[in-house]
Amino acid sequence: MRAACWEDKHKVEIYDVPDPAIVNPHDAVIKVTNTTICGSDLHLYDGVVPSMEKGDILGHEPVGEVVAVGPEVKNHRVGERVVVSSIIGCGRCFYCRNEEYSLCDNSNPNSWMQEKLYTYGTAGIFGYSHLFGGYPGAQAEYLRVPYADVNAFAIPDGISDEQAVCIADAFPTGFMGADLCGLKGGETVVVWGAGPVGQLAMKSAWLLGAQRVIAVDNVPHRLDMAHEVNCAETLDFTETGVTDALREMTAGRGPDCCIDACGMEAHGTNILVGAYDALKQAAKLETDRGHVVRQMIESCRKGGTVVIMGVYAMFMDKFPLGAAFNKGLTFRMGQMHGPKYIPRLFDYTLHGDVDPSFCITNRFLLDEIPLAYEVFKNKSDNCVKVLIKVA
Repeated sequence: MRAACWEDKHKVEIYDVPDPAIVNPHDAVIKVTNTTICGSDLHLYDGVVPSMEKGDILGHEPVGEVVAVGPEVKNHRVGERVVVSSIIGCGRCFYCRNEEYSLCDNSNPNSWMQEKLYTYGTAGIFGYSHLFGGYPGAQAEYLRVPYADVNAFAIPDGISDEQAVCIADAFPTGFMGADLCGLKGGETVVVWGAGPVGQLAMKSAWLLGAQRVIAVDNVPHRLDMAHEVNCAETLDFTETGVTDALREMTAGRGPDCCIDACGMEAHGTNILVGAYDALKQAAKLETDRGHVVRQMIESCRKGGTVVIMGVYAMFMDKFPLGAAFNKGLTFRMGQMHGPKYIPRLFDYTLHGDVDPSFCITNRFLLDEIPLAYEVFKNKSDNCVKVLIKVA
């Protein structure tokens, strides 16, 4: 089969690789019809996530058709159209039983690698380094799906492939960001990052009862989408002091909830701090740039909630713990719990509450993935999210 393989920093190639097969009786194999490039794939592309190896197949947002099932698979049949969660849960461990699928104890065969960094292992993720299991990814013609009854979902009639591919990862990640805010109705929610996850976090905040939604970014077409599609107020962080602006917009109090949809390669405007972070990251003395997290801590109201959905790898310097402590902030974060949210997002989509495909702006074929990575990374051609048509 043809697959997009990681070769080195900023280098992705299409290769012929062996077809996947049933390995475990709980496996299924799907023929991938559509997939995408996720913002977190760019961390692999930029070479800042450890344990990538030459030839690793990338991608974790697949829609496809079931072509084979193991003897223990009960919920799926050959020919069925499915979406697959990017996060792999076993469905049986303590964490999966509590719907915390990204913390699964059993789906990551390389959890021993994570224990050295994080003290505990977490779930496997398709196409996301050997730290997260070394699973072949979804930017390929076929994909093996472990624990298929837990991680694959039959797509209801009335939901298109383009809508479903957003429900594999981007929509549940954005929705979990809003869900972790614990909204009761009437809150002001600020989202840093107006990429696909940020856009869907804004949409989700409205669904869950926010009174105001504010987007922080510096890319005009992404801010335009936030305003026009998600009815968000917008701030360009290169043109205004975000913390002061948010105070003015909230009568001096600050927003109730702040969501980070950027992650470890966030941009900032403080020249000295930005240069410090960039230098330490380049020298591998720091893995994560903390511009957004610092700004959220500064901006959030006393007693507010800070939610981190952007991916961070290991270490960040200059974390303002004193401010967070004395302001009484609540922090919530983590990889998204896909199998928990996907059925609920099907319902929102079927009922017309949201069309998650609104964020797809650019379409490519599988063989065009090297170009697609460049377009997506550079946000050129007004790109917000790319769709990869595989079959």
